[in-house]
Amino acid sequence: MSIWLNPITVDDLNKYQQQSLVTHLGIRYTEVGEDYLKATMPVDARTKQPAGILHGGASATLAETLGSTGANLVVDRSKTLCVGLELNCNHIRAMREGQVTGTARPLHIGKSTQVWEIRITDDQERLVCVSRITMAVLDRSTIKS
Repeated sequence: MSIWLNPITVDDLNKYQQQSLVTHLGIRYTEVGEDYLKATMPVDARTKQPAGILHGGASATLAETLGSTGANLVVDRSKTLCVGLELNCNHIRAMREGQVTGTARPLHIGKSTQVWEIRITDDQERLVCVSRITMAVLDRSTIKS
């Protein structure tokens, strides 16, 4: 059974994120599963640090993008908005080229907070980064513009 309150397609997700950091870094959604989201990101000049390896900030961006998107798809977006509170990333393996794939799954979906785990792997499915994001679930009526 799907966890998504707001069903969406890969094409919808990719269109929604146009003209943002996500597009600039080459992040592309590839799969919406019953309880997970997947996206890829190239390891290229946009996402490398000066030493020639994948920048930790790029991995963090991929993780936050997936966790934030997932969190907002399991709530009533007319009433609530999910925003990041804390992001933790452990960088396990260096990448010099190719692409990485991030997979986000919820660990906790509560009324006021959510916790998502994002595993980022290389093309051989070796772990590159593991991340956890804590999301605040905010009441839209209390958010000032």
